[in-house]
Amino acid sequence: MLTLADQLTEWLRPGAEPFAVATVVGASGSVPRPVGTAMAVRADGAVIGSLSGGCVEGAVHAAALDAIAVGACHRETFGYSDDDAFAVGLTCGGSLEVHVQPVRPGDPDDPAAGALARLAADGGAPAALVRRLDVARPTAVLLPDGPARLDDAALRGLVDDAALPAVSAQVAAVRRAGGAATVHAAPGVADGACAEEPVALLVETRLPPPRFVVVGANDFAGALIRAVRLLGYRVTLVDAREVFAAPRRFPQADEVVVDWPDRYLAAEAAAGRLDGRTAVAVLTHDVKFDVPTLRLALGLPLAYVGAMGSRRSHAQRLQALHDEGVAADELARLRSPIGLDLGAVTPEEVAVSVVAELVAVRHGRTAAVPLSRTDGPLHAAPR
Repeated sequence: MLTLADQLTEWLRPGAEPFAVATVVGASGSVPRPVGTAMAVRADGAVIGSLSGGCVEGAVHAAALDAIAVGACHRETFGYSDDDAFAVGLTCGGSLEVHVQPVRPGDPDDPAAGALARLAADGGAPAALVRRLDVARPTAVLLPDGPARLDDAALRGLVDDAALPAVSAQVAAVRRAGGAATVHAAPGVADGACAEEPVALLVETRLPPPRFVVVGANDFAGALIRAVRLLGYRVTLVDAREVFAAPRRFPQADEVVVDWPDRYLAAEAAAGRLDGRTAVAVLTHDVKFDVPTLRLALGLPLAYVGAMGSRRSHAQRLQALHDEGVAADELARLRSPIGLDLGAVTPEEVAVSVVAELVAVRHGRTAAVPLSRTDGPLHAAPR
């Protein structure tokens, strides 16, 4: 729904015809569009957007008109049928779960109409839209995007107090990560939902995915790229050595850049493409790359800066950075030797230790402690 806000200005004026928004809330297998993709259908049949490039559009169009007539939300699932390849479904072999929500423009009691109107008028400012998927009543809560602490009260209209802590933690995680995601939590309010089933919400944001910059084209980089992709990062590999920085060696990287790492980071920072969610991992083991790159990275407001190496190389690197004028508080931000102490040896194990440290940093955890040795809440308060 959020992706269409800028295109719905005319449809949202008071007195306009009602419409419905169909949004992809679940996808599996080979599907044409990701979670958060939306299509709007007006009562007169007009359409904005697309969900699948054609293969289920007709059925979604009919479902949207039905939602307008009934005035309630519902979910539909579309998938390939082995019994009837020509039935409504995805011939590419995947399946889509679609949430259909009616919208009444100008109605002060319609939360989606109000949220969409504000989104259409704000000029594309960062925002997050949260909707409840497992109830028939239309819902929508508009939140500011960004790393600021989430106010639990903002979500109280969607879930009851029992589900609020778990919901807040997951919504905050999606707001940090960017993109769109469906989250589930312990049972909440019972109006229209089965008490035994988890609460389901769709969180849509205008933030792009956070970035992870890997410096150094080697086997450890390949394993780390695969691991951090699971956390939703957009991953860039950068190395000045063209013979090693070949895209075919790192097919899961979003981009492979041949350049001096410090020069690349400086250009990205100047262009505003690095922010407080960005992580940098230096895996080169080469002082001519390590020191200039770390000197620059530690002076930027990044979420995570780590460097691979032994304790001896770490000590030498610290001295070199100190000699080049890097301040003590900036040096304290360096995660080196990189990763948590898991006894990791292989590239894949090291990647797990780095990702574990990254998750801990995201949530403000200062030590790696087995959950079996702790008590209290599993999830910290949203940051």
